[in-house]
Amino acid sequence: MDAAFLDLAVPMRDAAGRKTITDEAHLVTVLQEIVGRPHVLTSPEATRRFRTGIRFGSGPVVAVVRPGSLVEQWRVLKACIAADKIVIMQSANTGVTGGSTPDGDDYDRGVVLINTMRIEGLHLINDGTQVVCLPGTTLFHLEKALEKIGRAPHSVIGSSCIGASVFGGVCNNSGGALIHRGPAFTQLALFARLDEAGGLHLVNHLGIALGNDPETILQRVESGDFTAADIFNDPARAASDHEYADHVRDIAAPTPARFNADPRRLFEASGSAGKVMLMAVRLDTFPKEKEQVVFYIGSNDTGELEAIRRHILQRFKTLPIEGEYMHRDSFTCAEVYGKDTFLVINYLGTDMIPRLFALQAAFDNLCRRFIFLPKNLSAKLLQALSHLFPKHLPERMTDYRDRFEHYLLLKMGDEGIAEARAYLTSLFPTKTGDYFECTPDEGDKAFLHRFAAAGAAIRYRAVHDGEVEDIVALDIALRRNDENWFETLPVEIEKHLIRKLYCGHFFCHVFHQDYIVAKGSNCAEIEHAMWKRLDGRGAEYPAEHNVGHLYFAKPAMVDHFKALDPCNAFNPGIGRTTKCAHWMPRGQAPGRSELHCEG
Repeated sequence: MDAAFLDLAVPMRDAAGRKTITDEAHLVTVLQEIVGRPHVLTSPEATRRFRTGIRFGSGPVVAVVRPGSLVEQWRVLKACIAADKIVIMQSANTGVTGGSTPDGDDYDRGVVLINTMRIEGLHLINDGTQVVCLPGTTLFHLEKALEKIGRAPHSVIGSSCIGASVFGGVCNNSGGALIHRGPAFTQLALFARLDEAGGLHLVNHLGIALGNDPETILQRVESGDFTAADIFNDPARAASDHEYADHVRDIAAPTPARFNADPRRLFEASGSAGKVMLMAVRLDTFPKEKEQVVFYIGSNDTGELEAIRRHILQRFKTLPIEGEYMHRDSFTCAEVYGKDTFLVINYLGTDMIPRLFALQAAFDNLCRRFIFLPKNLSAKLLQALSHLFPKHLPERMTDYRDRFEHYLLLKMGDEGIAEARAYLTSLFPTKTGDYFECTPDEGDKAFLHRFAAAGAAIRYRAVHDGEVEDIVALDIALRRNDENWFETLPVEIEKHLIRKLYCGHFFCHVFHQDYIVAKGSNCAEIEHAMWKRLDGRGAEYPAEHNVGHLYFAKPAMVDHFKALDPCNAFNPGIGRTTKCAHWMPRGQAPGRSELHCEG
């Protein structure tokens, strides 16, 4: 078999013929031997930040394990299989639908959560036109590495989270803000899976010959111990979506440009949602534009922005780099409740964000021990601290906030700059809109403000916990030919909402809509009513956050999950599917009939 494309079945018995680990205490001991005692967390306090999603989802675990190498990760997996435990894989835990944390306590087996952020690294190959990434690599790490050689990654700083991992993007078909490139996608990956009989396989589809022994393969890919001669460039396997630019230009199509359940982008690890243990991915990189300019467009007419979108997609020779939409309410909320995030990134850099998140989580854990302290104390203190800093947004942006309801941040590169400048100059000013060309500082701050908006709803909920029931967060993809993209809600829904926060990747018609729901309202009923309205519009959802434990997976996605994980041992229950072993219906899990499994 070609070692560049290898599916290696792995015997599970050790030298003494043992296959099973007898109990959870024994498993914890084995895991500690593999990764070291400090990296196996078992107490509720120590595991809380790993087993709780940033917006949704939480549940108990047998342990949180933090391997420090791919070999350790592999050995941890083998121990979990031997103990008949569920495995949930996690990188940065920045997902908003609970897809990388447990969901409740109704699993039919114990859960081990494996966080891979200690396994950081990447290797540039094929003269930097491609990269091999390890599990803990973030988009920040990748962007910095590629900047040195004048290239860029498949995605940039996330629109709904800051600090996202490369693996999270691939597993969730997310990303896509960059209009030329589409969502993160690859057919070249190294991963472990179980077959129908529970046999373990290490599948090397990286297209790199690394040997035939699992631990040798993992050691070599982690250390970069391979040469150009080991790399096979198979034209039948892609490391990005080569068709996306033409796909998004088709403005007459009655279907969305991109969404998680699109069968075009469900391939092995891509769109896997944690149904395999991913070890490495190989992705394309892209030439970085020599010059970039941001055009800031304000309008009180949604039709005016849609006309711009359609004209650019249909007639421009050069596609924009990015085109981000923001509504006034989202702008204002982010100005107040995303200010500290903006300031930290602007002055200290993105590397500080994960560290601050960890410090905040540790502080919150400490505060929970004192029942007299208020809820969400860290968020309230940070919010109060942010008020001490002066105004942080450029004056022209706040002026547009006062004059216009809707904003489009249009980023163009190289020859596309003159094309956009000529078009916008011929178009504006109008009775309802205008634009200005940003200075480099204004352009950076405009996009940073847009991305800080994602966490603003979470901060608002934390600070105003006495009046907020929760957030209903929708991640939707409208039809490419849908000209009426801005929603009007009926009174029976509107009356329950404190705030509606709208942002989006405008040219692909993907929108993130956060609804802050008033105390005492039924969030599930509101969300289901929203879903019904979206179904009537021909929308797809989720668009890029993946199903997690919030959305029902569509048939194509369920089929993909079952093909990858016939034992239902990895991240069961995802997409509101059964949590039972072997995808058994309620009450029929082998040997566990007393448990109530989801149908």
